[in-house]
Amino acid sequence: QVRLVESGGGLVQAGESLKLSCRASGRSISTYGMGWFRQVVGKEREFVAAISWSGAKAWYAGSAKGRFSVARDNVNSTMSLQMNSLNPEDTAIYYCAASEKCSGSAYCSDAVGEYEHWGQGAQVTVFS
Repeated sequence: QVRLVESGGGLVQAGESLKLSCRASGRSISTYGMGWFRQVVGKEREFVAAISWSGAKAWYAGSAKGRFSVARDNVNSTMSLQMNSLNPEDTAIYYCAASEKCSGSAYCSDAVGEYEHWGQGAQVTVFS
């Protein structure tokens, strides 16, 4: 079983930065694709960023491109999301996810259904 735990959420002012972390435990996720998603109450969960199993490739939603950066450390089973220039539209619960389907692949889907393992989420609130 894979357990994912997010940390680093909080309340920040528009224009500031925040870094989320995700720690995996249980089964090794070193070959899994991993991603970040976010969800606002009453809306569907949406893709933010993902990274290949090796960390060599990363891709982003349009809203995150140029502002967010995803990275992973397979030795310590962690993944991070550095978020810069935050704005109130970034307010959401942020989820860490891992995809076994994407094991060993250079590219992983940005679809929610392609990720089998999820954390419980971390709240990010950005005020103007």
